[in-house]
Parts: sequence; C-alpha cells; structure tokens
Amino acid sequence: MAELMGRDGTWSFDGEQVRIVPGRERGVHRLRQDLGEICVPLTALAGIAYEPARKGGRLRLRLRDGADPLLYVTGGGLPDDANPYQVAVDPDRTGVAEYFADEVRQALLLDQVDTGPVDRYLLPGPAVPLSASGVDGTATFDGETVRLEWRWSTTESKKQAGARSYALADLDGVEWRPAVGLESGYLRFHPKGHTPAPKPEYDPNAIELWGFKKESGQTALLAAAVAVRLAHPMGGGGAGGAPGAAPALEKAAGTGGGSGGDDTDALLRRLRELGELHKDGILTAEEFATAKAAVLKGFHGAG
Repeated sequence: MAELMGRDGTWSFDGEQVRIVPGRERGVHRLRQDLGEICVPLTALAGIAYEPARKGGRLRLRLRDGADPLLYVTGGGLPDDANPYQVAVDPDRTGVAEYFADEVRQALLLDQVDTGPVDRYLLPGPAVPLSASGVDGTATFDGETVRLEWRWSTTESKKQAGARSYALADLDGVEWRPAVGLESGYLRFHPKGHTPAPKPEYDPNAIELWGFKKESGQTALLAAAVAVRLAHPMGGGGAGGAPGAAPALEKAAGTGGGSGGDDTDALLRRLRELGELHKDGILTAEEFATAKAAVLKGFHGAG
C-alpha cells in the first residue's frame, strides 16, 4: 500500500486502484470537493508522473483517452487546481510521491495494462442529482432528465423558447467549454436533429458561462454526469454509467497486450499469489518483500 497525504487530500494505491480523497480545507478547489472520492482502476491508467519543484512538486495521473467522462467532456479545460487527477506535493513528502509513482508504474508493467484509448468509460462519473448555474440560466439532472430554466436577464430567443427538458434518449451529446479571455464559455446540449446556434447566448439549448467560478465547476460535473450515460464518443457499445457497464470497471484477467511467454506469465501469477499470502497474514512484510524482489528479478530476466 502506497499513500500520499497533503493539503489537497489523500491518494492511496493498493495495487488495483488509486483512491483519491479530496481535502476539505479552504484552499482545495470546490469542484474537487463536490466530486468527492474517486477510485481509479489500474486498467484506466496510461501513466503517472511526479514533477518536482523548488517547493514540493506535483503528482499527476494520466488516464487513458476516453476512460473518464469528466476529462473527456471538459476537453482539457480544467485548471490545475480543479483537476482531480493532479495533487500538490508538500516539500516534506517528495520522497513519498516518488515512491507512489514508482509503485503505480510497476503495477502497470506487471499487469501489462493496455494504456491506449478505450471505447467505453472506465469511471462512473459524478453522482446525481446535480444542479448547476450559469450566467443566464440553471440546469438540473436527476440521472434521467436534463432541465434548463432561464434567468430574467437572458436573451429574448431563450425566453421565447421557454424552459427546456430532455430525456437522455433525446440527446446526441453534451458539450462544455470554459470562458477564455472575453469569450464566454458554455454548457450546451445537443438534441437529436438540432443544429446549434452560433453563439451560446442565443442558443436555447445552452447556458452561458463567465470565468471558472464554482458555478462553472458545477456545470462541468453536470456535463460529465450526462456524458457518461450517453453513447461513448469512440463507438463503444455502452456508456459507463449504464446498467451492465460494471464489467468495464473490473480488471479482465489474461487480456494484457504484452507478448511475454509462459515463463513471464508464471512469474506474474506467482507475484499475485505472494500478494494474497501477504494480505492473508501468511507471509510477514519482510518475507513478502524478499519473495517479491526475487520474483521481480526473474520477471526482468524473462522480459
């Protein structure tokens, strides 16, 4: 078990998943706190990096393309302090961060995890129900239906269209963009057969966003919660939040993309057996470390 604790929260890794628990201090971004605890399965990871700095540094998880609905729908628009897959490392925890990164890399190697794109979401997305506000309206989502209501200050085109309601079956997609400079951001829904207006301020299927405040963070979470329940953008059969998608969150035994022979497979099985023996208390920590080192030596020799 590797564990990193800091002001941003706590990260732990048990060989199967990275568990992220956000901090509750004032400096922790609201989006992280609202998203809550995340468990990232090893199969959803493409890599990890520790970036040292003069005062501490930053630990970053790199997820496989298409694995997480929040990262997909925000398109890289989350600032570092709002990104749940990055954590600031305190100056006295740099050694722990390096150890944590090494443990995750080793697990990815030993389990021969395919780090390429995926055709279904491997994380479940934010919990519902959710409510979010923009400049000219509010959105709610209960897991089945999206509703938009307008403020008094919205444009005439939106007032004339009135409040909007969409069942998931009526939607082709959802889009979220942050404000950049003087250009507004937006949360936009794509009903089937509808062509969006050129600007979100006139589109009755879009809420306008200014800046990245807590409201914008909530709209990002709502967009992700909707996206995970729609068809995956890369053509997979089911959305990560739909019934029957649970197998996508589990590690598939024997599906590694590596080309190792029978000897390597035997070593990997042995390593898992040793882990179980240690977990059950049959092997002490020292005995487990010694046996694991011997297996790893054999693994590298077979590779």
